[in-house]
Amino acid sequence: MPLTFAAYLHDISPVAVPLWGSFAIRWYGLSYLLGFVVGCLILRHLARRGRVQLEANQAMDMVFWIAVGVLVGGRLGYALFYQPDLFVSLSSSPPYWDLLAINKGGMASHGGLIGVIIASLWYARRNGFSFLHVIDLAVFAGAPGMFFGRIANFINGELFGRACGADSPLAVKFPQEMHDWSQQQLSPLLELDPPASATISHASLVNWAIEQIHRGNDKVVEIVQPLLTPRHPSQLYQALIEGLLLFVVLAITWIRPRKPGVIFGLCCCYYSMARIVGEVFREPDSHIKGHEFGAWGITRGQLLSTVMLLAGVAVISICAKRNVQKVGGILNH
Repeated sequence: MPLTFAAYLHDISPVAVPLWGSFAIRWYGLSYLLGFVVGCLILRHLARRGRVQLEANQAMDMVFWIAVGVLVGGRLGYALFYQPDLFVSLSSSPPYWDLLAINKGGMASHGGLIGVIIASLWYARRNGFSFLHVIDLAVFAGAPGMFFGRIANFINGELFGRACGADSPLAVKFPQEMHDWSQQQLSPLLELDPPASATISHASLVNWAIEQIHRGNDKVVEIVQPLLTPRHPSQLYQALIEGLLLFVVLAITWIRPRKPGVIFGLCCCYYSMARIVGEVFREPDSHIKGHEFGAWGITRGQLLSTVMLLAGVAVISICAKRNVQKVGGILNH
């Protein structure tokens, strides 16, 4: 029987373990944690085999600072590249400043990479390591985290794909699409007598409906499912090409020692090309939809990736010509 999601309504809850009230352990947070753990294990493995400058007991420390770079750079990058109003937007609930509300989503991979570069530079200078070697290690060990992050995007139903044919074997209907619906489209849900809090605003009604779908409320599903658009599960596409295949490409390239910086440059080149392809299937964020396409018909993500591609080519060209010793290597010294 062929694999098919054609009749699949995305009903996966983003909550992995409910705790109390609104507090819970979410798949998104677990994906970041898993990425950091796997990255630490990779670094410790390389260090124990004498492949890198890093000592095995320094792996956790390096991963910690790289994690800080990812989180700070990813959030600031999202605000800078996609939603600048987060810098000045305040709310009445914790954390009060929307820039800090990471729990509501909004991380940019390009900003995360900038954060990794800065964190790597700081860590290398602090410990007397080669910056280019540290950044090689950071992107190599961090590639699996890209895979886990995109899987978490799918679980959350965020960053979903563009519309596709209903007969597509991979079509998925994402309830999160309702955030872009008009009040008239949502009006049938009011007949189900949602709690008063869910009728106060458009967002609260949508969030209530999505929660009911997660709980298996057949009445809500019956109303919503026929109106949802079949879409590409672009998060899964990106998990494969931007995460898993990225790691495979870097691992194959680093089987033998390379000059410091080459792995980082290759990461920039491959990731940017993978992202350019992935953007073909990914729906632009609602607040920039309609403003994404420039004179050449490219998205904002593709534009940023083009800059990254050119930078990656320059890094490889410069680093490969340097008269320095090759380092790393998975199979030999």
